[in-house]
Amino acid sequence: MVELVTTTGDRDVVDPDPFTSESAQILIGEIMGYNVALENITKNINDVILKNKNIIDVLGRV
Repeated sequence: MVELVTTTGDRDVVDPDPFTSESAQILIGEIMGYNVALENITKNINDVILKNKNIIDVLGRV
């Protein structure tokens, strides 16, 4: 058994032998889900940066 631990403390236990196509698909699905979450976080960060720039521009005109 191999234990995968994420930075959030989530734990997945994977049996490394045999590593099947099904277990690979499960891990790929989890990675894709994390990728979507990271893309959403990046978009939110970029939105906040843009809002801050707009606020600074407005304050600069006052």
